[in-house]
Amino acid sequence: MPTLLDVTVGWAPPTGGSKQTADISTAPKAPNAHTLYDSERLYQENVRRRVKKRRPTLQDIADQVGATKMTVSRCLRDPETVSEGLRERIFEVAEQLGYIPNRGPDILSKSTSRAIGVLLPSLTNQVFADVIKGIETVTEPLGYHLMLAHYGYSQELEERSLASLLSYNVDGVILSESQHTERTLRMLETAGIPTVEIMDTHSHAIHQAVGFDNVEAAYEMVRTMIERGRRHILYLAVRLDARTLQRQEGYNRAMTEAGLTPQTLRRSERSSYSVGATLMDEILEHHPEADGLFCTNDDVAVGAYFECLRRGVTVPGQMAIAGFHGHDVGQVMAPRLASVVTPREAVGERAARELLQRLQGQAVKETAIDLGYRIEVGGTI
Repeated sequence: MPTLLDVTVGWAPPTGGSKQTADISTAPKAPNAHTLYDSERLYQENVRRRVKKRRPTLQDIADQVGATKMTVSRCLRDPETVSEGLRERIFEVAEQLGYIPNRGPDILSKSTSRAIGVLLPSLTNQVFADVIKGIETVTEPLGYHLMLAHYGYSQELEERSLASLLSYNVDGVILSESQHTERTLRMLETAGIPTVEIMDTHSHAIHQAVGFDNVEAAYEMVRTMIERGRRHILYLAVRLDARTLQRQEGYNRAMTEAGLTPQTLRRSERSSYSVGATLMDEILEHHPEADGLFCTNDDVAVGAYFECLRRGVTVPGQMAIAGFHGHDVGQVMAPRLASVVTPREAVGERAARELLQRLQGQAVKETAIDLGYRIEVGGTI
């Protein structure tokens, strides 16, 4: 019969042999009371961490203020409907408790979220940072908030991002492209919400477009370069989205009208200073006749300019360089970068205003709102 010691150390006498002595010094020890207590305490602490903390409710505010839940709700929705003293007390208690409004009931009862979905191809591009700034100047004072989705210039990712935004019952959508998948178009039609496309008025709009004509802007810039004596102008097309191709169309038209041969160097990666420098290096090696560059945006133009400096090519003496959008970096260069200056913030502001007017029941007055552009000659052409 094994003893208590035998069970504790996991020892049993061999069958049919003499009894052996267990080596207690090397056998595993039984947990003591302190070990069990510490394990239980750690377990309970982990459970407490995993339990979601209860959010403060309207009733919690009402109990502390001494008002009804309905009064608190009315005050938070429309502060002017309650007295000043009570209003201050309600907001003070709400701040102390860290109250977060629950939009769920409003969405269910009123079929509105007071949210605007905005799909952007890039979250780091200065162009779209300016657009967002413009949108918020309109939406924020009116109590609307933005839900942003990024799709990296991919129509398929735009489709998935739109599906996600629509699942949150956004009241309207601002799109940054004019070309979409068939499923994207079907989803927008089914949702039946106002839609505004931005940054392009050349293409046909789903409902309404706010922006400028990329084809005409490119045409005018290239024509300006030709009028200044340039004959071998190359177009640097990076990130081959619809707007890049529209600018190529304008470039081709200006060159052809002048009896010159258009030539485009293409790269599918996103625009950057380094891409501009790489393309400039390629031009100097394989296109020694080139005397001008029209770039799809200012990032590429700035990269090309600094590569010219590094290689001892004078700008605009030996090489004229023009960009697109009028980024800050190009406007503080010496010489100032020639560029098509676009009204990005104004585009965002107008798009938001048009969208909210349609949410209020107003009909579309203009399907394409062209805010124009400005040719900045600068000192590089």
